[in-house]
Amino acid sequence: MLVNKLRKVAVVGTGLVGSSTAFSLANQCVCEEIILIDINKERAFGEVLDISHGVEYFSSRTQIKTGEYKDCEDVDVVVITAGAPPRAGQTRLDTLEMSAKVVESIINPIMDSGFNGIFVMISNPVDIITYHVWKLSGLPRNKVIGTGTSLDSARLKSLLSEQLGVDPRSIQAYSMGEHGDSQMVPWSHVYVGGKPFSKIREENPDTYGALDLDALVLKTANLGWDVVNRKGTTYYGIASAAVGIIKSILHNEKRVIPVSTIIEGVYNQDKPIAISVPAIIGIDGVEDVVVIDMTKEEEEKFDKSAKVIRDYISKLGY
Repeated sequence: MLVNKLRKVAVVGTGLVGSSTAFSLANQCVCEEIILIDINKERAFGEVLDISHGVEYFSSRTQIKTGEYKDCEDVDVVVITAGAPPRAGQTRLDTLEMSAKVVESIINPIMDSGFNGIFVMISNPVDIITYHVWKLSGLPRNKVIGTGTSLDSARLKSLLSEQLGVDPRSIQAYSMGEHGDSQMVPWSHVYVGGKPFSKIREENPDTYGALDLDALVLKTANLGWDVVNRKGTTYYGIASAAVGIIKSILHNEKRVIPVSTIIEGVYNQDKPIAISVPAIIGIDGVEDVVVIDMTKEEEEKFDKSAKVIRDYISKLGY
């Protein structure tokens, strides 16, 4: 007798980010079942109806339904999108107090259901919230993942693509550290088609050599605000990044993605911290952390970003 376990994903929060994540999961046929959970049950049911009406035109059928925290017992991945969006003049870090309270009301009942899958955190400030969920859930560190700089890295590659005239998928580049203003880029590990970016700049001093790398990092960190200032919030990009992580988990792709994960004993971190580094993502979540050798200047920038995160983690009493 053929036994086939359905791959299930629960999305908590059906605002623009949660609904976009659910739609992307269904449209890309990443799993067989999606459960939408929201305190606003009517909103959640509306999203279920809207997405399910498009299943006719997807390449395979995904069952979409509303649910409650108790339904997370046999779910493979729970995506948390609920949180407090920053108001005008705020940074992501300024939303910590409210977002922490929101996730506290979510994590405990999910764990009470018997959930033993993987959390994918989108809620900001994502690094601190990822650490908080790790502590609240009691799950092993590989099972609590924040989207971190996965989207920032895609934005960085998009900016480099515009400068170089190369498909961003042919560029290897990571934004690391905080998903926020202190993020950094290890330029010594940026490659274009396998060729070091530093070599390309050296060979083209009048064009690429003149690029202001610090300005590019700052622009990468601020691109999300460029979207917010024009349309109110971001959701397609972060939903795509989250689904990329989930797909690598459920399909066991072993893809290297920069995510916020709990590290200790690497990257000069002698105590646990949730921070974005390149990681191998597979069926067990974060299966390994890719440790790259950075220059002394890059290490200092990473340490500075880590200190920002630690200072805010301490606000939660850890």
